[in-house]
Amino acid sequence: MNKLIIITICGLLFTSASSCKKFLEKAPDNRAELSTAANVAKLVATAYPNAPYGPLGEMYSDNVSDKGPNATSVNLDYPLPQLYKFEDIEESGYNTPAAFWNGAYEGIAAANQALDAIAKNDIGPSANPYKGEALVARAFSHFLLVTFFAKPYDPEGANDTPGIPYVLTPETNPFVKYGRGTVASVYAQIEKDLETGIPLLSGGEWQVPAYHFTPAAAHAFAARFYLFKKQWQKVVDHANLVVPNGDFTGSIRNYPAAASLTSDGTAYANFFCNGDAKFNLLVHEMDSRYQRSNFFANRYTFGPAVYSWYTAPNVTGTKFYTVGYTYGTGNYTLSKLREFFFVTNAAANIGYPMLQMPLLTTDEALLNRAEAYLQLGNYDGALADLNMCARYKFTAYNPATMAVTLAKAKGFYKVNGVEADDKTAVLNTILDFKRWTFMNEGMRYWDMIRYKMPIKHLLIANDNSESFITLEPNDNRRIFQIPNDAVQLGGLQPNPR
Repeated sequence: MNKLIIITICGLLFTSASSCKKFLEKAPDNRAELSTAANVAKLVATAYPNAPYGPLGEMYSDNVSDKGPNATSVNLDYPLPQLYKFEDIEESGYNTPAAFWNGAYEGIAAANQALDAIAKNDIGPSANPYKGEALVARAFSHFLLVTFFAKPYDPEGANDTPGIPYVLTPETNPFVKYGRGTVASVYAQIEKDLETGIPLLSGGEWQVPAYHFTPAAAHAFAARFYLFKKQWQKVVDHANLVVPNGDFTGSIRNYPAAASLTSDGTAYANFFCNGDAKFNLLVHEMDSRYQRSNFFANRYTFGPAVYSWYTAPNVTGTKFYTVGYTYGTGNYTLSKLREFFFVTNAAANIGYPMLQMPLLTTDEALLNRAEAYLQLGNYDGALADLNMCARYKFTAYNPATMAVTLAKAKGFYKVNGVEADDKTAVLNTILDFKRWTFMNEGMRYWDMIRYKMPIKHLLIANDNSESFITLEPNDNRRIFQIPNDAVQLGGLQPNPR
């Protein structure tokens, strides 16, 4: 393998040697041979985060709870207990902020290498779809990084607080010093890459489209991006381009249809992660033990308090179709994510766990559009999208009795006996539909920071007394700390504490 490319992939922002080794083992071909569109396409297939954001987003949300000192396993699979308590994590192993940081920059390095090869080899128009994929993938990883490691974007603010390094070229010097720029500058470059890349995707051919940024996946990401910018009409416009004619009928997760799979947790996970499913727009494999970390016995995960909310009647007066696997009282898992073992030595049965995780879905695009419709004052559109979601989330859905209506929403979200106003009621319905739909996937955190919700976690002491730890909207700990290596070796400014 070309030494320069090894430095590019492994040296960028000091990715650990172990994760570098795994990344290179999964390389699709000899990356020195990047003079054809076909080989560039194979390289771009690796331009995605090599670690999940799920552990970060889920543990910093209200989707987890403390099961108490009698939990089957009190500290199984570090760092979940530390994340639950909003503590900074210095290590860089599985499920840590550093693992996600390094995994995202590995994907960015591959995207930049592909873009560099396209420019230097003058491949021509046949490479345009893969240039577009590389640009959108680069924007995607930077968006995830700035969301977790910088202050939230404020459409009405200056956004002049530190962002994250936006890397635009292959790195040949592993000791380069990066600046963080500002949140505003990072968002501006994300938008530039996104708007430049999307038109180039037309005409691309991918063996498994869900493993790539196809036009549909790119528009779903754009809808998410503009949701953060509160550019509501752009959210609607991009969401409408995710499916033909903006009609999501038959294209979102149909939970009752998967009922026959629920006797087998692996089969049910395959349903959620299947690359051939219409609802999965972008699926990626990554180094992680997150599914087993979120498994039955861990103390700080999907406990009884959250399960009670998950299985309770909602705004419609009835319950969503729900699946929860149990191992003794209080130990639950949804088994939504698929783990498999990547074998590096079959004879010795040596390898490491990999996670297959959906990163973009039609369900998210639909509910993002519902939120944008609401913010634009289109209540009928918002309610129609909520009912499209409900149609595939209830057993034997009956629109006459199960439909979401404004009256039901206002009554359901009463405060001290007083009905919520129209907008608050519908917004709460949308956010709860999102929370329920994406439970265990790490996305609830984004809504909580966008709407400045306090993040409140229960703590149960050894004598079973209860207390709470709460992150208010202005608490600096809501932002994940820049990894130690990036601060100490890369010279990056740490986040305030």
